[in-house]
Amino acid sequence: MAAKHEIRADYDRETIVIYQAYSPAIADAALKAGRFAPPFSFHRMTWIKPSFLWLMHRSNWARKSGQERVLAVRIKRTGWEKALSLAVLTSYVPGVFASPEEWAAQLAAAVVHLQWDPERSLRGAGLLHGSIQVGLSRHVIREYGEDWIVAIEDRTVEVRKIYDLLHSGKADKAKRLLPAERVYPVGKELGRRLLIAK
Repeated sequence: MAAKHEIRADYDRETIVIYQAYSPAIADAALKAGRFAPPFSFHRMTWIKPSFLWLMHRSNWARKSGQERVLAVRIKRTGWEKALSLAVLTSYVPGVFASPEEWAAQLAAAVVHLQWDPERSLRGAGLLHGSIQVGLSRHVIREYGEDWIVAIEDRTVEVRKIYDLLHSGKADKAKRLLPAERVYPVGKELGRRLLIAK
């Protein structure tokens, strides 16, 4: 069965939360400034993800080197939707692109990349619906860092608590600590380009 693509996120009328995992040096600088600051690099692509559990899988619950700190970055929905509107899929999909050559040309010129990976369960198993990742190139990272961010919170303590509960046989308690995520709405035309079926 093909994965169902949908954006699931913690969001309200004005903002959406995305998650990123960084080294202590980058996380501390961002928390102190309320925005990303050196040693964060504004010259390479950064990937933002609204799925908490996908990032837990990716960072091994903040246990991978260079990903020891989990940040919840609340950004403006206008910024998130701008990123989606500029995004080009990182793989060729017939029906979205007229030809592989057209896709390659669009990807080469894209300032935002988009890819889908299997969403993850609390225990890390791949699920049938996809989890979105949005890659912001150096051409839009400044705008992300200076205009879109509303707040940055350190979630590392909560991450470790959930992990400890999960691995001490208390999965029900761990599950109750997960952030609430629900399907994020997108328009029909944008959904078609992003592979979100209506």
